[in-house]
Amino acid sequence: MRRRSRTPSAPLAQRDGIDPVRVRLPADPEGLWTTVGDHLLGRFEGAVGAARVSAMLREGRFVGAEGALSGAEAYRAGMHVWFHRDFAPEVAVPFEIGIVYRDERIVIADKPHFLATTPRGRHITETAVARLRRDLALPALQPAHRLDRLTAGLALFVVRPEDRGAYQNLFSGRRVRKEYEAVATYDPGVALPVTVRSRIVKERGVIAAREDAGEPNAESRIELAEQRDGLGRYRLLPATGRTHQLRVHMHGLGLPILNDPVYPVVLPESAPDDFGAPLQLLAKVLEFTDPVDGRVQRFESGLRLAGWPSVRRPEG
Repeated sequence: MRRRSRTPSAPLAQRDGIDPVRVRLPADPEGLWTTVGDHLLGRFEGAVGAARVSAMLREGRFVGAEGALSGAEAYRAGMHVWFHRDFAPEVAVPFEIGIVYRDERIVIADKPHFLATTPRGRHITETAVARLRRDLALPALQPAHRLDRLTAGLALFVVRPEDRGAYQNLFSGRRVRKEYEAVATYDPGVALPVTVRSRIVKERGVIAAREDAGEPNAESRIELAEQRDGLGRYRLLPATGRTHQLRVHMHGLGLPILNDPVYPVVLPESAPDDFGAPLQLLAKVLEFTDPVDGRVQRFESGLRLAGWPSVRRPEG
């Protein structure tokens, strides 16, 4: 059996906490590309334009294992090329990331609302992983799971690449107890606690997930912790981790989470600098047995949901 060759390390350092893009030149049985530059132009001119690709080559922005590439190098299938994308300006999310716990293997971060966990779409440098890499000087840091951009609370990051699989397997194997808190409408007609099981379908390119008939693939326990001024503070215990699962299940009960821009109705996207109405959903507790040293770990978020009304003190 032929063993795959190991991918060489990137010759470019991270920029703003983001790794360079790596391209492996594909096989070319038809001889379409004479030089490396021919391939790069054909591959990227549709995305950024031929003039920009040419400028990047002149500036030495494309780098091979032995240094900057001019583009005139003979095409060689299997060769690796690295480069940094041009980052579009991003509005800074004006909230700090709290550090709940840190050791040589993991970082437990308290992610604020509106900050994506990992680079995606228009959120690249303003993401939790990019910020933490920069702020903690941990360039190899990677998330073990993903927390939605609109959800605040606890997220686990792994410091060393060799440990990442062990912690990712905790989440994929459902060996992490996760507890969320939400603020939503209070309805005395909804009998709680309840365990909701349903089939959730999320289509690519469609913002909202939906519940369909069929074998359940999502399970959440919903409990009412307290109610005040027409609102409830709910404890949410997901047994599975489908996209938007808790938001879908709360909506299905007739208890949509406060400030949810998708359920029950998909609202127009707010301005990038509008941080005034955060989704009232918080990843409050993570509990697991550490896969490396066997310790039982329990972490609790220090954040609080602003939508929960404070207790009014009597006057006088």
